[in-house]
Amino acid sequence: MYRISILLVSLVMAGTAFLTLANATSHGANAEADDDDAPALGMAGVLSSGNRGKIPQLTLSAGMPLLDGEGSIRLKSGVYYELEISADGSQELQLTAPGFFRAIWIDEVVIDGIEVRPLGLDSLEFDEAGTAEISFLAIKPGTYTLGVPGSDLQRVELIIE
Repeated sequence: MYRISILLVSLVMAGTAFLTLANATSHGANAEADDDDAPALGMAGVLSSGNRGKIPQLTLSAGMPLLDGEGSIRLKSGVYYELEISADGSQELQLTAPGFFRAIWIDEVVIDGIEVRPLGLDSLEFDEAGTAEISFLAIKPGTYTLGVPGSDLQRVELIIE
């Protein structure tokens, strides 16, 4: 009986030491990430709120550029982004980016509150005014083009570093 009690006390003490070490390690990792430009990876890993990047909104309108004054968007591999695309309904327009869509992991596409979790994507077509939001994780470094087919004005370069 005495040996079982000592064994249980030893197990509890070892478990407490392990949890204390794990807690200190996780706080140390987050503190270091806060000092650096790299996103902090929390309990949820790459999908955590500390691993989010920002992208300017794209606007689809007849004969207008997708971005105001900018020709490219820089993304970091391993960072989670939400790309919002709004169409004003002035013309039926399609956005294609097959290379880009194969270089990212698409978490979901939200259209009018409907969440779609596709295995892949080739293009989006806006027949009328509306907004689509693509949530994704940038993966494969490279330079990709997202744009209206046949238009040099309505395209944006996406660079994954």
